[in-house]
Amino acid sequence: MEVLVTGGNGFVGRHLVDALVERGDEVRVLALPNEDCDALERLGVTVHRGDIGRSDTLREPMDGVDAVVHLAAMMHVWRPLADYRAVNVRGTHNVCRAALDASVARVVHMSSSSVYGMAWNSPVHECFPLAPYPDPYPTSKAEADRLVRRMAADRGLPAIIVRPDQIFGPGDRLHFGATADRLRARRGIVVGRGDNAIPLVYVSDAVQGLLLALECGAATGQAYNISAATPVTQEEFLSAIAGAIGVPPPRVHVPYRALHAAACAAERAYTVRPGSHRPPITRLGVAFLGTDVRYSIEKARTQLGYRPAVTVGEGVELTAAWYTGAVSQVAPYVSAAVSGAA
Repeated sequence: MEVLVTGGNGFVGRHLVDALVERGDEVRVLALPNEDCDALERLGVTVHRGDIGRSDTLREPMDGVDAVVHLAAMMHVWRPLADYRAVNVRGTHNVCRAALDASVARVVHMSSSSVYGMAWNSPVHECFPLAPYPDPYPTSKAEADRLVRRMAADRGLPAIIVRPDQIFGPGDRLHFGATADRLRARRGIVVGRGDNAIPLVYVSDAVQGLLLALECGAATGQAYNISAATPVTQEEFLSAIAGAIGVPPPRVHVPYRALHAAACAAERAYTVRPGSHRPPITRLGVAFLGTDVRYSIEKARTQLGYRPAVTVGEGVELTAAWYTGAVSQVAPYVSAAVSGAA
């Protein structure tokens, strides 16, 4: 199979490309003009320079491929919703339209479990309505999710949507790395009681979900949750990271409402513009850590054959080894503004 991966130079993209190359696929990657793709080229991957926001740069990399895995997205930058929509919605439309024009047989769109929101009192299934938290990232990802489903229904786009939980693993400087940094600096806290389940999936299991979506011909037009087999609580996750990197677990508990109010104030104090820094605390970050959210993976198990292979605890140990430098051969993955997102 010849596969184009948008955002293939990001955290998830690097892991996916490795898996595709290992199984013998021909791989192309769409990367921004200024990205360092030397590691990909050493793997024999063909790198096309372009931007999903510019449809004219998609024709050449799309020509002749069997499948597209669309990972490229804006995330974790402090910009207005319009900027997120330009990448995550309009960029996704450009990718899907180019795939239709090139008669690509399969498009796998990586969405996010954040499109459901965080106020559910039972395990979330794929049929649940999309009610994203009012933040530019989940809002724009939900709009892109709806767009892909609409193009599948109305224009015959051969698309499958994968909705992973928060992905972590070697190379994850954005979430695991930042959390470990806080714990090492003794600045870690527990939001609320800490007994709430938080949605996580190890990167190799997220890649498994993407590969299964590539292979399942009967899945066109469907969406699938991808998560760990067993959820862990916030306190369990933070304590596992602390233990794995050799620091004390966080002991300070801060009430959810107080921390959420502080996040609101911090966001108001920061100007939203390109290049501006993120606040040290955000409402989305507080909500992710402090609310109880669980996602059902029964549909992915039944229809795709998805079998999570790495527990969160095992994933923490593997990622901590990368973080502490114990695994010297792990490539220095870079999380960019346009990268594999979840």
